Amino acid sequence: MLLLDENRLFPADPSTRAVARRIYLSVCSLPILSPHGHTQAAWFAQNHAFPNPAQLLVQPDHYIYRMLYSQGISFEELEIAQPEIKNPRKVWHTLAEHYYLFRGTPTRIWLDFTFQELFGLKERLSAEIADLYYDTISEKLTTPEFLPRAL
Repeated sequence: MLLLDENRLFPADPSTRAVARRIYLSVCSLPILSPHGHTQAAWFAQNHAFPNPAQLLVQPDHYIYRMLYSQGISFEELEIAQPEIKNPRKVWHTLAEHYYLFRGTPTRIWLDFTFQELFGLKERLSAEIADLYYDTISEKLTTPEFLPRAL
């Protein structure tokens, strides 16, 4: 089972969808050049391995931590603005326990894409499989293919 439908962002009308798909297929392998991003220039300058999933996906992304904060989870619990997360697995579990909050949001589409396409995860993130996600992502982050410049 895939986390994402391949037509999720295309129009519902079949003929319009076919045109959109042809355009997409002509550009999908090109690099994305965008002035907007959630990355830090130091990641690419230093090219060090990401330390853990929480520091890669939760701590630097204001869409994620603001959603959690809006639902009563403190920045202290998420260890936001800390130079190093002391308990990254706990932060990850907090995200997993509240992943349902992201239903219907662009953040959820992006996270599901990241989990499926980059990390090969096929089940939806939840509290029950938070450790599987954490361990799978952590293992991949130690490989050269997952250094910032390679990604």
